[in-house]
Amino acid sequence: MKISIIYKAILLFNILFIISAESNERVEHKIAVLVNEELITSYDIIQRMKLSALLQNIEITEENNQLLLNNTVDELVHEKLKNEKIQEYNISIEENEYLEFENNFYKRNNLDKELVFNLLNSNNINLIELERLLKNQLSWNKLVNGLFFRLTSVSDLEIDEVISKNPNITIDQARNIVTQRQLDLKSGKMMRDMLNEATIEYK
Repeated sequence: MKISIIYKAILLFNILFIISAESNERVEHKIAVLVNEELITSYDIIQRMKLSALLQNIEITEENNQLLLNNTVDELVHEKLKNEKIQEYNISIEENEYLEFENNFYKRNNLDKELVFNLLNSNNINLIELERLLKNQLSWNKLVNGLFFRLTSVSDLEIDEVISKNPNITIDQARNIVTQRQLDLKSGKMMRDMLNEATIEYK
């Protein structure tokens, strides 16, 4: 991976400083990271950091903000690379696909949609940030499934192993779990390859 690591510490310090001042001042959209010439701004990082903390019910404190910031920057870098691959394969999603995925997201995370919207508004988090996050996840899932689903192979031994650890699930559910594990491995390898080939600069 071609990356200007020497600037990362400076970037993180500057973002933390901006976060501490954000409540009283308008945040500028300064370029923080370049991913293959695609921009990630300080505003993008702060918005996603606050969104992630809200969705995970985590309070941003002096003790955890460095870790949250690192995770957020990595997440946005990965998202930029995923978007490049999504565009390369012309992946698109229909409105009904997105709405179903969104509803499943709220159910899976035991979140109330209206409450989340209210919290976004009260914390000055743009709703578009959440939509961008979910659409990226859905599009990436479609891409990974399209590329690798036919290459997955589930054995009876793998199914039996999953059921032995989860006696209440069905054979079909166990098969889906094994298949998803294989897809996750393929997804992870593709992301590592993209990171190794990417040019990432911290400003």
